Amino acid sequence: MQIHQNISLKPYNTFGIDVQAKHFVSASSVNELKDILNLKKYPNKLILGGGSNLLLTKDQDALIIHINLKGIKTISEGDNHVLVSANAGENWHDFVLWCLERGFGGVENLSLIPGKVGAAPIQNIGAYGVELKDVFVSCDALSIETNTLKSFDRDECNFGYRSSIFKTHAKGKYIITSVTFRLSKKHHELHTDYGAIASRLDKMDIKEPSISAVSNAVIAIRKSKLPDPRDIGNSGSFFKNPVITKTHCEHLLREFKDMPHYPLSDDQVKIPAGWLIEQAGFKGKHFGSYGVHKNQALVLVNYGGAKGEDLFRLSKLIQKTIKRLYGISLEAEVNIL
Repeated sequence: MQIHQNISLKPYNTFGIDVQAKHFVSASSVNELKDILNLKKYPNKLILGGGSNLLLTKDQDALIIHINLKGIKTISEGDNHVLVSANAGENWHDFVLWCLERGFGGVENLSLIPGKVGAAPIQNIGAYGVELKDVFVSCDALSIETNTLKSFDRDECNFGYRSSIFKTHAKGKYIITSVTFRLSKKHHELHTDYGAIASRLDKMDIKEPSISAVSNAVIAIRKSKLPDPRDIGNSGSFFKNPVITKTHCEHLLREFKDMPHYPLSDDQVKIPAGWLIEQAGFKGKHFGSYGVHKNQALVLVNYGGAKGEDLFRLSKLIQKTIKRLYGISLEAEVNIL
């Protein structure tokens, strides 16, 4: 274990925000992570994975613990299903590709989502009709208070829309070290009717898609809509899609007749946050070194040299504007420090 001093966190967050970590350490095993948590010299500690769901607004005085636990393995196999365990420091998209190479299905719609495996349950990542909870079996997590491992099954994680117990009651109390998935080996249940997957497959002249074909379609769609963090600093979707009451939706539709809306229950309707932000005039808007992406209004971007405070102020301006125009409160999907 080596504690580094005054390290730039620019390489460790996909926004590319250049803030300093006063103390920084990388953990490559559970035992090393336990030793780091036992360090009394650093009472304040902050966990950092892939930095893909994070906006840093200032230098950090806490000990930054970078989760670098690697390894993927098959636990057990049946006729049609397999249990796979991946350690928290594995890149999520690399894990998806690992599964596809072995013909394991279930995560193909989640291709190209930035971040690490360990962050996936926290956020209950989802895309194109599939969420992490659909393939989740359990995760091991290290208690920061007791320094002991605990296993959480699907029910205990209390998954919701872009949420889990690790974002609510257990926020800041555990460090996920590994995740176990239940994936299909054959008779894959493909999800191609969400978004533009079906039309993209048609363009690819694929009539009977495989899990790899679905993944390729998702990758193509995401690349056409979302900027690559290696080229333009961003954290993907900055805001959650808001859920409003049916009455509120009906009221808005009287004024905004073309507003997309998706009923979730008898009294709840989901509204695309990107549509609201675009209608408010923010899509493609530049504010010097930062702004809103030209192809996707949900994505705030750092064109180079922006500060975290700049992007935070922009997010607050967007929230204030959407509240004023539509009476809808947008909630940030990104964690802000």
